[in-house]
Amino acid sequence: MSATPSMGLRPALPPDIAALKGQRPIVMLTAYTAPMARLVDAHCDVALVGDSLGMVLHGLPSTLGVTMEMMILHGRAVMRGLTRAMCVIDMPFGSYEESPEQAFRNAARLVAETGAPAVKLEGGAHMAETIAFLTARGIPVMAHVGLTPQAVNTLGGYKVVGREAEAARVMEDARAVEAAGAFAVVIEKVPMGLAARITQGLAIPTIGIGAGPDCDGQVLVVDDMLGLFTDFRPKFVKRYADLGQGAAAAIADYADDVRARRFPTREHGFADVVKPK
Repeated sequence: MSATPSMGLRPALPPDIAALKGQRPIVMLTAYTAPMARLVDAHCDVALVGDSLGMVLHGLPSTLGVTMEMMILHGRAVMRGLTRAMCVIDMPFGSYEESPEQAFRNAARLVAETGAPAVKLEGGAHMAETIAFLTARGIPVMAHVGLTPQAVNTLGGYKVVGREAEAARVMEDARAVEAAGAFAVVIEKVPMGLAARITQGLAIPTIGIGAGPDCDGQVLVVDDMLGLFTDFRPKFVKRYADLGQGAAAAIADYADDVRARRFPTREHGFADVVKPK
């Protein structure tokens, strides 16, 4: 077990996470439900209520259909399961891009209605004004550069971002979000050398996903690393279990037992209560 940087009984807060830069790696996983949040809480510094829940839990083809109501519902559930780790909630597509004022209204709603201490939003230099607007008004922001899944239609797919001429732009994005006041930045699916240079050049922690070993921390979608999906294997995910195969086998065994009347047996039932005459 690893300890989070929380003080006493309170969960970790953005300054605690920022202070881990250069001290030890930051451990972050997604969580979408209270039971999973309890498991993540025991070992991780940050529990991310990612908009990936749209694909993982709701069967959407991308994160673009995720709503504020979905994020609030799952954010509340995760907060009920945390006592040590810090909760960060993704701002869904369309909830912050229009203007800093729109972003503040929706970020304030996420924080107020879930109790989470921080939000995450995607985008680099073009979102710097919005990040500065939020942080100046008391809402800590974790930034997200490199591959930004909410811009998948513009990017042309879930591809590596930051090769050759693109590298300077990703570096500029990272510097811009730091200057705007972000307390940490997720770097997704960029070349390892670029991620290392960004990490060395920033005073705030970098948290990598598909960005190699040199970031200040790492994040994965918990369902991916647990192997809950048997048909989805991104290159950057290390599977620590194959729970999907185990679950499929258990469901098949249950179905066979029910059809063969092997379950339930009398040991799974309750005896009649004999009333006195």
